[in-house]
Amino acid sequence: MLYLLVKWLLGPFILLFTRPVVYGRQNLRVNGKAIFICNHRSMWDPLILALVSPRNIHFMAKKELFENKIGNLFFRGLFAFPVNRKNVDLQSLKNALTVLNKGKVFGIFPEGKRAVTDSMDEFEKGTAFLAIRSGAPVIPIYIHPRSMRRMYMRPVMIVGKPIDVNSIIASANKSSLIDVVTDELSDAVDALRAELEELYCK
Repeated sequence: MLYLLVKWLLGPFILLFTRPVVYGRQNLRVNGKAIFICNHRSMWDPLILALVSPRNIHFMAKKELFENKIGNLFFRGLFAFPVNRKNVDLQSLKNALTVLNKGKVFGIFPEGKRAVTDSMDEFEKGTAFLAIRSGAPVIPIYIHPRSMRRMYMRPVMIVGKPIDVNSIIASANKSSLIDVVTDELSDAVDALRAELEELYCK
């Protein structure tokens, strides 16, 4: 598959050139199904995550990238599948659940699109839905925006400990469960932002 060729043939050269700094790297070593969530500021975010992760990551990508034959083959070869970002796309959620039910890793940017500022946008609710339905642990990740926009970028990121959504489900009111989980996930990534900001600025 194209994903494996990029990761194992080109990946070492990309990593050698970019020399990413990863705090909490051990938290990427999870067994079984898992959801990786991350802020999204650069088009390079999915590639960097895929290269630093010991597990293969399946991503959603905007459906426009799949509309021609070459794009469709290319992005599917990268373990990506299309999502309609303008409407609630139930098929893409089903595809993500299929990935997780097979014990694989699914990566998602809960903001839904690349942020236009260094601040995080509000999280969409699809990530919480997937976490609740799949029961998969959620691994929060934050990539420092300034580390990704230099001419010679050196990605700096921090990976948090897995979040057990089942423990949130047990204590939350069912009527507000999606909102509660969404807030928990957003707070987890924001806490990593504050922690990395302190480390990055030293």
